[in-house]
Amino acid sequence: MTVAFVFPGQGAQTIGMGKELAEAYPAAKAVFDEVDEALGESLTGLIWDGDIETLTLTRNAQPALMATSMAAMCALEAEGITTEKAAFVAGHSLGEYSALAAAGAISIGDTARLLRIRGAAMQDAVPVGEGAMAAILGLDLEAVRAVAAEAAQGEVCQAANDNDPTQVVVSGSKAAVERAAEIAKEKGAKRAVMLPVSAPFHCALMQPAADTMAQALAEVEIKSPAVPLIANVRADAVTDPDEIRALLVEQVTGSVRWRESVQTMAAKGVTEFWEIGAGKALSGMIRKIDRALACRQVGTPEGVKAALEA
Repeated sequence: MTVAFVFPGQGAQTIGMGKELAEAYPAAKAVFDEVDEALGESLTGLIWDGDIETLTLTRNAQPALMATSMAAMCALEAEGITTEKAAFVAGHSLGEYSALAAAGAISIGDTARLLRIRGAAMQDAVPVGEGAMAAILGLDLEAVRAVAAEAAQGEVCQAANDNDPTQVVVSGSKAAVERAAEIAKEKGAKRAVMLPVSAPFHCALMQPAADTMAQALAEVEIKSPAVPLIANVRADAVTDPDEIRALLVEQVTGSVRWRESVQTMAAKGVTEFWEIGAGKALSGMIRKIDRALACRQVGTPEGVKAALEA
């Protein structure tokens, strides 16, 4: 069995996530404490006892999901399962930061601060209501790229997330994305669903956020990860710290090539994926990419124990 550790992105957040891990593992509790200290506020209070609307705000959701993933990772480590047991790490969008923290490339405190900056910058890049994202179901990447190009009409409209063979997300100006949704249905898409997001992520409209992240990342120490990272925008392995830094900036406006990333890991011998943290969205995507791949969710004490037995 060759394993990859993968880390979820925005949308996986729930009130109470990680609480059972923190109660069962002191090392997991220490992660939440470290994130609170790094941010100078009780993000943990919001995660465990707050309201979902506030937690879902991009500036909160991003560090919160990382904290939950790292709590699960530290629980695994307490049981003797370190990141070095994996052949690769990867994460979906913000999950890439969790993957790098898990692999020791960026400290937990720095990762929390970077994600707070990233979340705020992505939210501020486009005024609310001017951007949008839509999931196109039932068309492949090339078909959706053609749809986006037709819908743009001088505005921004791009394929933002290539999630699996059945789902590609487009992002850009609200009117252009709405046109893309209609064109996609005319071209044979099963559905086109406008997403409840606060900004148009992973498209050219995010350039102001990319500029902010370039400055923030320049001030943070990045080490070589303990195992290679499969980078979102490249869908291939990277270990060089300067290269990682550049790709994290590029990722803000670039596409999340998740389908290709999973295929890359499978081609390199990975047979099982452990989804470290909240939810099971990545496992669903991975099964659609390749039914032969096994998936395991590790976000609760029970998930940690099951992983240990495996």
